[in-house]
Amino acid sequence: MPDRTQAVFGYPSALRDVTTHYCPGCTHGVIHRMVAEVLDELGVRSRTVGVAPVGCAVLAYDYFNADMQQASHGRAPAVATGIKRARPDLVVFTYQGDGDLASIGMSEILHCANRGEKVTVVFVNNAIYGMTGGQMAPTTMPGQVTTTSPLGRDVRLAGEPIRMAEMLCTLRTPAFVARGAVHRPLHAVRTKDLLRRAFTYQVEDRCFSMVEILSTCPTNWGLPPQEACDWVEQTMVPYFPLGIFKTPDGSDRAPRPVW
Repeated sequence: MPDRTQAVFGYPSALRDVTTHYCPGCTHGVIHRMVAEVLDELGVRSRTVGVAPVGCAVLAYDYFNADMQQASHGRAPAVATGIKRARPDLVVFTYQGDGDLASIGMSEILHCANRGEKVTVVFVNNAIYGMTGGQMAPTTMPGQVTTTSPLGRDVRLAGEPIRMAEMLCTLRTPAFVARGAVHRPLHAVRTKDLLRRAFTYQVEDRCFSMVEILSTCPTNWGLPPQEACDWVEQTMVPYFPLGIFKTPDGSDRAPRPVW
């Protein structure tokens, strides 16, 4: 008899068949698979170039079966800009964490979006520096314990967590900006739809796009995987609301989540 499970749930050709290095419970792998599925479904894998900077995302080139480029910490949008301008026929995406994009790379992402570069940004927000030992990130939640905030993030000293999606929405340049999550199956399905829409806008040569994705980091949060998913739902989602904030057809409207 045919393997019906394989027929329904096959392996994306845009993803390499390799053993993961990510920690147990980390949802980077889920996001990798969704990006790969979208590339396959749009039929653009053979002309796709991904850009991976520093952080947990640095080894993305081990997983995607597409051309990949390494970038310095925070500079992925600049590298993606150069690739896309030199080869407009390519589909170019960056895969960045919050310590990379929202900290050292904040000016890069702001100017890339403001220029309207027709690239796709996959922004993974797990509220902490994952690869380097669990330090406080720009998206770390108030009171959250990290290696550099052992008493919890004090907003009087460190400020409030930065909402990157909302910040990009203040720019007048047409763009697609959305925020999803992968801590529940329903959210994962919705987030894949956001990724498909973001890549489609690029394929149609329409606009810059960024999909922020709330992700877990059980190891650095000090939580079992299930509790980490619950923490995303209870703590991150109320502060980082999910939905579509900006579209190229309504870029002058106030950002308003739709979920």
